[in-house]
Amino acid sequence: MDQRSDSENLSPFISDRVLVNGKVVPLTFTRDGMLRWNHNDRRCLNVEKEVLGLTFEGSRIRVNVAVEKRDGILCFANMGGIGRQSFVFELLSEESLTLWSQKLRDYIDSLGRPKRLLIFVNPFGGKKCATKIFVEDVRPCLEDADIQFTVIETKHQLHAKEVVKTLDLSKYDGIVCVSGDGILVEVINGLLEREDWSDAIKMPIGMVPAGTGNGMVKSLLDSAGEICSPSNAILAVIRGHTRSLDVATISQGKTRFFSVLMLAWGLIADIDIESEKYRWMGSARIDFYALQRITYLRHYNGRVSFVPAPGFEEYGEQTSYSGEPSCETSTSQQESLNIQQPGYLGSDVKLENMHWRTISGPFVSIWLHNVPWGSEDVLAAPNAMFSDGYLDLIIVKDIPKLSLLSLLSKMNDGSHVHCPHVMYLKVKAFVLEPGARIDDPMKEGIIDSDGELLARGNVTYKGIVKCYMAYDKLQITVDQGLATLFAPV
Repeated sequence: MDQRSDSENLSPFISDRVLVNGKVVPLTFTRDGMLRWNHNDRRCLNVEKEVLGLTFEGSRIRVNVAVEKRDGILCFANMGGIGRQSFVFELLSEESLTLWSQKLRDYIDSLGRPKRLLIFVNPFGGKKCATKIFVEDVRPCLEDADIQFTVIETKHQLHAKEVVKTLDLSKYDGIVCVSGDGILVEVINGLLEREDWSDAIKMPIGMVPAGTGNGMVKSLLDSAGEICSPSNAILAVIRGHTRSLDVATISQGKTRFFSVLMLAWGLIADIDIESEKYRWMGSARIDFYALQRITYLRHYNGRVSFVPAPGFEEYGEQTSYSGEPSCETSTSQQESLNIQQPGYLGSDVKLENMHWRTISGPFVSIWLHNVPWGSEDVLAAPNAMFSDGYLDLIIVKDIPKLSLLSLLSKMNDGSHVHCPHVMYLKVKAFVLEPGARIDDPMKEGIIDSDGELLARGNVTYKGIVKCYMAYDKLQITVDQGLATLFAPV
C-alpha cells in the first residue's frame, strides 16, 4: 500500500512544455509538491520548503525561491545565509497559463501560509540593528511571498503590548517580532490581558532575531537543526508551520505576569539586570559583569517549593501548599499594571491537591526555564521542551568560585547541568520566597523574568524601570501549550 501511495505522489499532477530562457523544456508538478524541469541539467524544487511565492507576468510565471549562499554559490538548502532567486517559466498557451497558475496557487494556499502579518520592529534593542534586518532580510522575503504586512516601530517600553491589547486581530494571520525576546513577552501579555484572550492567544507569533539575547528564536531554529539567522527565522514564518508553547503565570496577589522564557533570582538575575549599566559594551557586558559577581559572590537566604515532574520526586523535602501569595499594592501600581482589567487569570489547577517539595537556602542562583536557550550562546536548560507542561529548574547553592567560573563557561553547550553543584529538575508549579543577602541582611536581591525587572528588594539595583511585583513570595503555574509560535517544523 505504501509503495502505491509513493508512486501516486511522484506521478505528474500536471505536466507541460514551457519556455525557459528561450528553450522549450518539459515541466512537471508532482502530487507531492515537487516542481521538476530539464534545462542544461535536471532541476527540482520542493515547493513547500523552497518556494517563497509566485509572480505572474503576462504569459510568464516567476517562481521566487529561497536558497542557501555557500562560498558565493547559490544552493537549494535551508541553512544560515539565505539568498533569493527566481525561475521564469513561459507558458505556450493561454489555457496552459490558466491551468498552471491555478494549480500552483491552490497548492501554496493549501499549505496554510499566512497572507497578512503585523510586524513589530524594535529599533532600540540589542545593537540597534532591527530596522536594517527588516529592510535587508525580512521585507524582501515577504514581498517575494506576496504577503501583505503592516509595520509598527516600537517607540517605548510596553508599546507592543498596548497595541496588541486593542488590535483588531481579524485583520492578521500572525504577528512577527523583529527584536529580542522582550517584544515577544509584551505581545503574549497583551494578548492574555484582552477580554477575548482565549481566542487571541491562538494568534501565531513569529520571531526574527534582532536583540541581545534571542533565546526563543534560537530555541526554535536549533530544534530543527537550523542556524539562528534572520533569514531562517522569516522563512519559518512564511512557511506557516506552528507549534504550541507553554506559558507560565507568575502571580502575587492580583498581579499577573505571563512568562514564556525564564525566571531568575540570585546570580543570573543580578548579572542580567545589573549589567544594564554596561550596555554600551554590547553582549560583552554579560561576561564582564559575571566576573565581577563571581569575584564578589552573593548568597541569598530564601526558600523554594515546587511540584516535581514524575521522576524528580527525590529532590527536596516533603511539604504542603502554603496558599497563594498576597501582596499589598498602591493605587498607582494597580493603575499602571492594569490589575483590574479583564483577561486571563492563570491556571485553575488545584495546587493544594498536588505533592509539594521544598528546599531552603542559602542559594547562589535559582533559574527557571521554559525553552532550552536563554540566549544565542547560552544553552540554559538542555532538556526543556516547548509544550511539555513543565518548567526546567536549575538550582545552585554552595559552590567554590573556581567551580562556578567553570560552570558558567559550560553554559554554551548545556553541560553545566551535569556539575555536582547543580540540581536540575522539572517542575509543574513553583513558589519562590526570596530573602536577604547573607553578607548583608539589609540588602535584598532582584527577580528577573524574560529580561524584565519583575521585583527588586531593599538597597539593591537602582533603576528607573517600575517593578511589576514586590520582592516577596510569588507563585508560578504552567499552562501547557497555551500560546502558538511560527516554527520551522
